[in-house]
Amino acid sequence: MAVKIKTDAGMIEINNEVIATVVGGATTDIYGIVGMASKNQFKDNFNEILKRENYSKGVVVHQEDNDVSVDVYTIVSYGTKISEVSRNVQEKVKFNLENHLGITADSVNVFVQGVRVINE
Repeated sequence: MAVKIKTDAGMIEINNEVIATVVGGATTDIYGIVGMASKNQFKDNFNEILKRENYSKGVVVHQEDNDVSVDVYTIVSYGTKISEVSRNVQEKVKFNLENHLGITADSVNVFVQGVRVINE
């Protein structure tokens, strides 16, 4: 499935893998995020932190007509304020989707799949 954008010059289709890479990159840049998690934790591997090539397992893109929403599955760092980290993810994901791909996300839903203690 791909997001379709109709322009005056024609149709643009952006694959979900591309969207997942942009969303995953934006998410993992946020302070307090340990990594991306799989949306199917038990099926894929409960403790796995996704690498860049597997971001699509942690991002779900929904499109109805011209409305696009994104679900992001994350693992946060212990000791951070989860609500603030999630809000930062929402803002950065929306910003990156608009600036890099020209997609306006109506909603960015952040699902915290776990909390990890990171050694700094």
